[in-house]
Amino acid sequence: MTATTPEKKSARKATVKSAGVSRTKIKKWSALSPFELKGELIDLAQDAHKKSAAQMLNAGRGNPNWIATGPREAYLALGAFALEESRRVWTMDNLGGMPETKGSAIRFDRFCLANPGMTGVRLLRDMVDHGITKLKFDPDAWVGELTDAWIGDHYPDPPRALKHCEQVVRAYLAQEMYGGKAPKIDVFPTEGGTAAMCYLFDTLVTNGILAKGDTIALMTPIFTPYIEIPELERFSFNVIQVKSAMMTEDGVHMWRYPDDEVDRLADPDVKAVMLVNPSNPPSMAMSDRVRDRIADIVKTKNPNLAIITDDVYGTFVPAFKSLAATCPKNTALVYSWSKHYGATGHRLGVIAVAEDNIFDHLLTNLPQAKKDELAKRYSTLSLTPAKIKFIDRLVADSRAVALNHTAGLSTPQQTMMMLYSLFDLLPEGQEYKELLRTIVHRRLDLLMEGIGGMHITEDPGRACYYIELDILAEAESFESKEFATYLQTTYEPTDVVFRLAHQASVVLLNGGGFDGPEWSVRVSLANLDDLDYLKIGHHLHAIMEEYKQEWQESQA
Repeated sequence: MTATTPEKKSARKATVKSAGVSRTKIKKWSALSPFELKGELIDLAQDAHKKSAAQMLNAGRGNPNWIATGPREAYLALGAFALEESRRVWTMDNLGGMPETKGSAIRFDRFCLANPGMTGVRLLRDMVDHGITKLKFDPDAWVGELTDAWIGDHYPDPPRALKHCEQVVRAYLAQEMYGGKAPKIDVFPTEGGTAAMCYLFDTLVTNGILAKGDTIALMTPIFTPYIEIPELERFSFNVIQVKSAMMTEDGVHMWRYPDDEVDRLADPDVKAVMLVNPSNPPSMAMSDRVRDRIADIVKTKNPNLAIITDDVYGTFVPAFKSLAATCPKNTALVYSWSKHYGATGHRLGVIAVAEDNIFDHLLTNLPQAKKDELAKRYSTLSLTPAKIKFIDRLVADSRAVALNHTAGLSTPQQTMMMLYSLFDLLPEGQEYKELLRTIVHRRLDLLMEGIGGMHITEDPGRACYYIELDILAEAESFESKEFATYLQTTYEPTDVVFRLAHQASVVLLNGGGFDGPEWSVRVSLANLDDLDYLKIGHHLHAIMEEYKQEWQESQA
């Protein structure tokens, strides 16, 4: 090989700053959470945007650019009826009364007949009829709850979930998460999936199911907060990883869990496992093989394993089945309506736990001293506090116990949750779901067309909400190991996202921040226009070609 001249060494050093930021600063910023690093990347991209005609493309966000209009129209129509019901009781300038339940179903029918052309009325009527005919609701009680919940003139009662809301959500989860039939489950509607996560971590520790320093497993890559929360001083868990490390013979990531990784859960010292399914960022649904293997581990080797599964992207995979369906007794399911319905601002999430669950069983097996401590904690709620179920402790803990009587998700939010769920149970909702799947798959196709030549696997379990691309694995498998080594020794793993921001005004997140491969990037396929993904692909391709050119020049 020809010796490198001082001029070439100088040129190589210059390329380290090609991202517009020094390697030292990139390394420093890379210690941030990817969601905090995103702010720095956005600033870089905006600066680049000002200096050129390039459009800033932020594919680092997971917020979809679609919304479900039908359920929202039904919500507005319900509001018109609800206010009519209020004025019927009492009207004085801007003052109305509390709607009456008795006779509300007949009055709702009359309202629909009188307003056939009002936006949302037909769909709302179909939703109400579904509750009566399919879910066997009493008409007056059903319409009365919807009306009063929309008005929002009472605290949630019961605090954990309104009576009909719980049954509607059960039906929705049964269809979309449990493969068509759910076990008997209790649900706790929460202020989005993020609140559900916080409540679960807090109550698991408060109630001694998990203790500071306990070993828990994360199935990685995973949504960053699941990495960061266990590290907080309050928890200080010992974290092990179950890595989706399977690759094809050609060296392409499959984002699947090998058996030997899954088998790490068989150790009884592993008290809990947390996962996102389909995964974030690879966006792959867990295979039947892995679900069945975990079920066997729970049955034969680690029966007290607590499982937390976050299944927000499940609706994007045909015939999706949650781990909660395979291991119902051991699993707490977290779900959010935010992504499917374009409703991140609504803050609609839920925790679902089987009526017969390991969490309640673990509470009965606590040391007596801990039982006494918890009995005192919950003594104001029941004369027999030891019998309070885990899911009801979640509710109480969410309001520091003392405010349990005013706990619960706001009733207008629960109303919207019911309408989103009922929409899915109707033909229109199933058509909408297929449309979303078509959109994200089309965007993936455009992204890959733009990149040209980068390799991903064909997999029916791919949700396509995100895609994770490993730059280093691509370089090693389809260019050369020498090229991959050059990248590793010359640049920080996040150099690619800084280059994209500085040179192309494109914002992606670094996959290493999700405990994925350090040289991987996450592209959200949900939040930009279709053709923007073709442009992002072109920019990624240009960056890869630039790396190759720099490497080739370094070898000259």
